[in-house]
Amino acid sequence: MNPQLTEDGKLHHLLTLDGLPRAILTQILDTAESFMDVGEREVKKVPLLRGKSIFNLFFEPSTRTRTTFEIAAKRLSADVVNLNISTSSQSKGEAILDTVDNLSAMHADMFIVRHSQSGAAHFIARHVAPYISVVNAGDGRHAHPTQGLLDMFTIRRYKGAFHNLRVAIVGDVLHSRVARSQIHALTTLGVPEVRVIGPKTLLPVGIEQMGVKVFHTMEAGLKDCDVVIMLRLQNERMKSARLPSAQEYFKFFGLTPEKLALAKPDAIVMHPGPMNRGVEIDSAVADGPQSVILPQVTYGIAVRMAVMALLAGN
Repeated sequence: MNPQLTEDGKLHHLLTLDGLPRAILTQILDTAESFMDVGEREVKKVPLLRGKSIFNLFFEPSTRTRTTFEIAAKRLSADVVNLNISTSSQSKGEAILDTVDNLSAMHADMFIVRHSQSGAAHFIARHVAPYISVVNAGDGRHAHPTQGLLDMFTIRRYKGAFHNLRVAIVGDVLHSRVARSQIHALTTLGVPEVRVIGPKTLLPVGIEQMGVKVFHTMEAGLKDCDVVIMLRLQNERMKSARLPSAQEYFKFFGLTPEKLALAKPDAIVMHPGPMNRGVEIDSAVADGPQSVILPQVTYGIAVRMAVMALLAGN
């Protein structure tokens, strides 16, 4: 039994994409599609979550993820409370569950949780009341399911289907919770070939077991790809120097127009952000015609609306 699902197979928490059935992922993408026009309206609101209280619990800083969750909740007419816990209860020594219990006593309906420790969202989900849903907004190196979903939504919008694609994920896979969520989603949705490209020091040992092909050069890895997903170098999670220098990394693994030309002519370029221009991606590519990096951010609102709407409906 998947702890994220109710007894009748509906979504109750969103903690990881690992193990979620294809039908659930497709349901989220289809629901997000129905929310796309809300952002185009004069009044950007629907009443689905009116009267619901959603708490953004961010134990580590994030601007874009927290903001898109907040916008998504408000577009669903929910009451939203943002808590930057790194500067409040945690600095006073209050334990995570004490914080959650106090907020639950304020009649919370949903917690959006971001934490530097892998498994934090799962831990909270195990302890909350049955009527409260938990969404993992990123935990350590483990998972970032809504980012993975918005990336799938982006791919589907530009490529139509998943069954005939070759997708490359490039860079610091070792420290990337986003990459793990992307790989689970891509393989579940039926992408026949998922590649990871990077230096050996930035790829997890045994990553082939996740169903991906491993490449250590851009020349081999990008050949004939339909989608190129660049990852940020996660310097804050590196315990020791894994690279000679940023310049050296860019030389071999930075996405330039010349390297992008190895992929298919209609390949799209994605990046979960924030970007390090001149380290993992050249500005000419980031701002170029094949880049869909800004649409990703826009789609993230509709995808997070879909997740919250489905959770609140179960």
